[in-house]
Amino acid sequence: MKLILTLGFMLILNFGFSQNVIEWSPEYKVTLTDFKSPETEINSQLSGYTLFPGTNIDLSFHMSSYAFMFKKNFNDKVSTTFNRDLAAIIAPDSTIANQLVEFGQYSFDLTELYSRKFRKEIYENKGAFSDISFYQPILKKLQQEMDAENSRMLKSTEFGKDLGLLKVEHQKVLLEIESYADFCKECKPPKKKKK
Repeated sequence: MKLILTLGFMLILNFGFSQNVIEWSPEYKVTLTDFKSPETEINSQLSGYTLFPGTNIDLSFHMSSYAFMFKKNFNDKVSTTFNRDLAAIIAPDSTIANQLVEFGQYSFDLTELYSRKFRKEIYENKGAFSDISFYQPILKKLQQEMDAENSRMLKSTEFGKDLGLLKVEHQKVLLEIESYADFCKECKPPKKKKK
C-alpha cells in the first residue's frame, strides 16, 4: 500500500512540475500568467523594469556508448523549453509588463531557432567515432551567439518598448525557424545523397 501511495504521490509531483515547463511549439504564445517566478512583480513604486525569459536549450539522452556511436539524428533529444517557475517580469505597470511579455515570446522563439541550429550542427558534425562530449563546443558557440542577439534586441528595442522594431525582428526569427524545417524536434533530416 505504501508503495502505491508513494508512486501516486511521485506521479502527481512529476505532473505538477512538468506543467511548469513548456516545450516550444509554433502554436504556444506566452502570456503574463506564464511568468510565475516569485520575483515577478508589477508595482507602481518600481522605477525600473526587467525580464528573465526562463527559456533554455536542453539536450538530454541516455544511451550506451555503442548506441551513441551509431546514432546520427539527435533532433528528438534537443528541446526548447520555457520554465514558468523561473520566468520573471518586474515592471511598474501592466503596459510595460505586456511589452516584456512580447519580448519573452521573441526570446522563446529565438531559443527555438538556436535549438534548430544546434540540431543541424550535431547532425552535420557527429561522426561514427565522435566522443560523447563532441557537442559541447557547438552548444557553447551557439549559446554565445544567441545571448549576443538577445542582448542586441534588448538594447535596440529598449526591452520591447519599441514594439514596431520588435515585431519586425521577431518576424525575421520566425522565417528563419521555417528555413530550418528539417531540424524541428520531431523531424528527420534528409539523408545526404551519395554522388
